[in-house]
Amino acid sequence: MPKTSFDGKTVVITGAGSGIGRAAALKAADKSARLLLTDVNAGGLGETVALVTRAGGTVVHHEALDIADVDAVAAFAHRSLSAAGAIDIVMNVAGISTWGRIQDLDTLHWRDCVEVDLMGPIHVMSAFVPAMIEAGNGGHVVNVSSAAGLFGLPVHAPYSAAKFGLRGVSEVLRFDLEQYGIGVTLVCPGAVDTPLVATVDIVGVDRDNPVLRTNIGRFQKRAVSPGSAAASMIRGVEKGKYLVFTSSDIRAGWYAQRYAPWIYNTIMRRLNRRFSAILTKAQATQDA
Repeated sequence: MPKTSFDGKTVVITGAGSGIGRAAALKAADKSARLLLTDVNAGGLGETVALVTRAGGTVVHHEALDIADVDAVAAFAHRSLSAAGAIDIVMNVAGISTWGRIQDLDTLHWRDCVEVDLMGPIHVMSAFVPAMIEAGNGGHVVNVSSAAGLFGLPVHAPYSAAKFGLRGVSEVLRFDLEQYGIGVTLVCPGAVDTPLVATVDIVGVDRDNPVLRTNIGRFQKRAVSPGSAAASMIRGVEKGKYLVFTSSDIRAGWYAQRYAPWIYNTIMRRLNRRFSAILTKAQATQDA
């Protein structure tokens, strides 16, 4: 797979209003990339643009939109291509997260995750990649999946449905786009302390429940920073890597799943019991 430099390249980044997307924008700008940024949160996106500009970076175009809206993405792509010409790198970072037991989930919970976390990146790739192929300059596509796109993490089913799907799309495009000199990198973060931690929807449980607050605090203590995750992602692109982990525990889990499945199975069962106990305790305290 081709190694891709960010120097002087035009880069599309979704989810640029916060977290890994914002960190990626700042790091890409620091490498002299020209940026095309979007996020559903107009305020956060504006802050990122200001941060990039103050640091001497170049934002060619930015626009607040929902990547689940295929028409909005197509319009953004048209305006971006008009402003910047050829696109070199597309980074699909934007996403949401919904967790829950299947007995607590309804169709909307599943649909929202799939629409944003799977169809959103598909909309973005469909809008930009054909132009990259036509330009004939090669390039790179980066899709941010998750540890939940690798492992059977407990109560992650809606999120995993989308993230496993994005992993599958990336695996196909990895070979489909090779003939055009376009590389594909799949990023699978583990714990990252982003705003997504504060907004994840845990169906059937009040997020302000003290049991959940305690466990979210534990998660944040072992999470890597958005800057660290973005640095891993950008290094992966520069080195031409397909699969990128942002923390060593996810890499270890990946190898255990492939080469020591009994270890993986044991870990997943223990995690499931732990999550079940946490949710049961949380529901009991809020029903009391």
